[in-house]
Amino acid sequence: MVNQVQKQEIKLRDDQWQKLEPLLTGKPNDPGARAKNNRLFIEAVLWIVLNKSLWRHLPQQFGNSSTVYMRFRRWTECDFWRQLTRSKLGDETLVQMLEQIAEYGDLYTQRIEQRLVRKAQKTIYKSAISAAKAIKPVRRAQFAADESTLHWVGLVTQ
Repeated sequence: MVNQVQKQEIKLRDDQWQKLEPLLTGKPNDPGARAKNNRLFIEAVLWIVLNKSLWRHLPQQFGNSSTVYMRFRRWTECDFWRQLTRSKLGDETLVQMLEQIAEYGDLYTQRIEQRLVRKAQKTIYKSAISAAKAIKPVRRAQFAADESTLHWVGLVTQ
Protein backbone atom coordinates (compact mmCIF):
# COMPACT_ATOMS: atom_id res chain seq x y z
CA MET A 1 0.00 0.00 0.00
CA VAL A 2 1.38 3.40 -0.97
CA ASN A 3 1.63 5.88 1.86
CA GLN A 4 -0.83 8.71 1.27
CA VAL A 5 1.25 11.22 3.26
CA GLN A 6 2.64 14.08 1.18
CA LYS A 7 6.21 13.21 0.30
CA GLN A 8 9.05 15.70 0.35
CA GLU A 9 9.81 17.00 -3.11
CA ILE A 10 13.22 18.47 -3.88
CA LYS A 11 13.84 20.58 -6.94
CA LEU A 12 17.24 21.76 -8.03
CA ARG A 13 17.47 25.52 -8.18
CA ASP A 14 18.46 27.02 -11.53
CA ASP A 15 21.82 28.22 -10.17
CA GLN A 16 22.55 24.72 -8.81
CA TRP A 17 21.62 23.17 -12.14
CA GLN A 18 23.93 25.55 -14.03
CA LYS A 19 26.85 24.39 -11.86
CA LEU A 20 25.97 20.72 -12.17
CA GLU A 21 24.93 20.42 -15.82
CA PRO A 22 28.41 20.75 -17.40
CA LEU A 23 29.67 17.82 -15.30
CA LEU A 24 27.00 15.37 -16.45
CA THR A 25 27.14 12.92 -19.32
CA GLY A 26 24.70 12.76 -22.21
CA LYS A 27 24.91 16.36 -23.40
CA PRO A 28 24.27 17.00 -27.13
CA ASN A 29 28.00 17.22 -27.98
CA ASP A 30 29.00 14.19 -25.88
CA PRO A 31 29.83 10.90 -27.60
CA GLY A 32 27.37 8.06 -27.14
CA ALA A 33 23.72 8.18 -26.21
CA ARG A 34 22.06 11.40 -25.14
CA ALA A 35 20.42 11.63 -21.76
CA LYS A 36 16.78 12.61 -22.03
CA ASN A 37 16.62 14.86 -18.99
CA ASN A 38 19.46 14.81 -16.49
CA ARG A 39 17.82 17.38 -14.24
CA LEU A 40 14.60 15.40 -13.91
CA PHE A 41 16.62 12.23 -13.33
CA ILE A 42 18.64 13.79 -10.47
CA GLU A 43 15.46 15.20 -8.92
CA ALA A 44 13.90 11.72 -9.13
CA VAL A 45 16.88 10.17 -7.34
CA LEU A 46 16.75 12.92 -4.72
CA TRP A 47 13.05 12.16 -4.21
CA ILE A 48 13.85 8.47 -3.59
CA VAL A 49 16.79 9.19 -1.28
CA LEU A 50 15.22 11.94 0.83
CA ASN A 51 11.86 10.20 1.19
CA LYS A 52 13.48 6.81 1.84
CA SER A 53 11.02 5.38 -0.61
CA LEU A 54 10.98 2.33 -2.84
CA TRP A 55 11.71 2.79 -6.53
CA ARG A 56 8.27 1.51 -7.50
CA HIS A 57 6.69 4.38 -5.52
CA LEU A 58 8.44 7.03 -7.62
CA PRO A 59 5.78 9.48 -8.88
CA GLN A 60 5.00 9.23 -12.59
CA GLN A 61 6.08 12.86 -13.12
CA PHE A 62 9.69 11.61 -12.91
CA GLY A 63 9.18 9.02 -15.63
CA ASN A 64 9.33 5.25 -15.58
CA SER A 65 10.69 4.11 -12.21
CA SER A 66 12.57 1.14 -13.66
CA THR A 67 14.32 3.40 -16.19
CA VAL A 68 15.33 5.84 -13.45
CA TYR A 69 16.49 2.93 -11.27
CA MET A 70 18.62 1.38 -14.02
CA ARG A 71 20.27 4.71 -14.76
CA PHE A 72 20.90 5.27 -11.03
CA ARG A 73 22.41 1.80 -10.85
CA ARG A 74 24.77 2.45 -13.79
CA TRP A 75 25.91 5.77 -12.32
CA THR A 76 26.45 4.08 -8.95
CA GLU A 77 28.45 1.20 -10.43
CA CYS A 78 30.86 3.56 -12.18
CA ASP A 79 31.14 5.72 -9.00
CA PHE A 80 29.81 8.78 -10.82
CA TRP A 81 27.98 10.13 -7.75
CA ARG A 82 31.24 10.18 -5.76
CA GLN A 83 32.98 11.95 -8.63
CA LEU A 84 30.29 14.63 -8.55
CA THR A 85 30.72 15.15 -4.80
CA ARG A 86 34.46 15.72 -5.32
CA SER A 87 33.84 18.39 -7.96
CA LYS A 88 34.33 22.02 -7.03
CA LEU A 89 30.69 23.09 -7.27
CA GLY A 90 30.79 26.01 -4.84
CA ASP A 91 27.33 25.22 -3.44
CA GLU A 92 27.31 23.45 -0.08
CA THR A 93 23.62 22.50 -0.31
CA LEU A 94 24.12 20.90 -3.71
CA VAL A 95 27.19 19.01 -2.49
CA GLN A 96 25.23 17.72 0.53
CA MET A 97 22.43 16.49 -1.74
CA LEU A 98 24.94 14.71 -3.96
CA GLU A 99 26.64 13.19 -0.90
CA GLN A 100 23.29 11.81 0.25
CA ILE A 101 22.82 10.21 -3.16
CA ALA A 102 26.38 8.82 -3.06
CA GLU A 103 25.81 7.34 0.42
CA TYR A 104 22.55 5.78 -0.77
CA GLY A 105 24.48 4.34 -3.72
CA ASP A 106 27.12 2.95 -1.35
CA LEU A 107 24.42 1.24 0.72
CA TYR A 108 22.90 -0.14 -2.46
CA THR A 109 26.29 -1.55 -3.50
CA GLN A 110 26.84 -3.09 -0.04
CA ARG A 111 23.43 -4.79 -0.17
CA ILE A 112 24.22 -6.25 -3.59
CA GLU A 113 27.61 -7.53 -2.39
CA GLN A 114 26.03 -9.06 0.73
CA ARG A 115 23.39 -10.75 -1.42
CA LEU A 116 26.10 -12.22 -3.66
CA VAL A 117 28.07 -13.50 -0.65
CA ARG A 118 24.94 -15.13 0.82
CA LYS A 119 24.17 -16.72 -2.54
CA ALA A 120 27.71 -18.13 -2.79
CA GLN A 121 27.54 -19.44 0.79
CA LYS A 122 24.19 -21.05 0.09
CA THR A 123 25.61 -22.76 -3.01
CA ILE A 124 28.61 -24.06 -1.04
CA TYR A 125 26.33 -25.32 1.73
CA LYS A 126 24.02 -27.09 -0.72
CA SER A 127 26.94 -28.77 -2.48
CA ALA A 128 28.39 -29.90 0.87
CA ILE A 129 25.02 -31.36 1.87
CA SER A 130 24.72 -33.13 -1.50
CA ALA A 131 28.23 -34.56 -1.12
CA ALA A 132 27.44 -35.74 2.40
CA LYS A 133 24.27 -37.46 1.22
CA ALA A 134 26.20 -39.21 -1.57
CA ILE A 135 28.49 -40.97 0.94
CA LYS A 136 26.76 -44.13 2.09
CA PRO A 137 27.13 -44.80 5.79
CA VAL A 138 28.66 -48.12 6.83
CA ARG A 139 26.05 -50.42 8.29
CA ARG A 140 27.03 -51.36 11.79
CA ALA A 141 25.32 -54.76 11.73
CA GLN A 142 27.13 -55.81 8.56
CA PHE A 143 30.46 -54.66 9.97
CA ALA A 144 29.90 -56.60 13.20
CA ALA A 145 29.18 -59.81 11.26
CA ASP A 146 32.39 -59.41 9.28
CA GLU A 147 34.40 -58.97 12.49
CA SER A 148 33.01 -62.14 14.02
CA THR A 149 33.82 -64.12 10.89
CA LEU A 150 37.34 -62.77 10.76
CA HIS A 151 37.86 -63.62 14.41
CA TRP A 152 36.78 -67.24 13.84
CA VAL A 153 39.01 -67.55 10.75
CA GLY A 154 41.92 -66.21 12.76
CA LEU A 155 41.45 -68.85 15.46
CA VAL A 156 41.28 -71.74 12.99
CA THR A 157 44.35 -70.72 11.00
CA GLN A 158 46.67 -70.51 14.00
